[in-house]
Amino acid sequence: MPLWLIQYPAGQGRDDYRIDDDLTLTFSGDWAIFNDHHGPTYAVPAGLGIVIERIDEQQDSTDQEPEPHKE
Repeated sequence: MPLWLIQYPAGQGRDDYRIDDDLTLTFSGDWAIFNDHHGPTYAVPAGLGIVIERIDEQQDSTDQEPEPHKE
């Protein structure tokens, strides 16, 4: 399940915000909009200069490809 981290620029007096719900991110005009299966749940205007980062959960180590073998 993707998680989202919203980071506000320093000087805005806002704390970074982490969204733990299973949401999708879409863009409409100057807005970043987070949606669930019911519709929009959270929207952020682009003019704030924020950074939105997708954080994927760690995969089980058995799902990862093996390291290349060195000879």
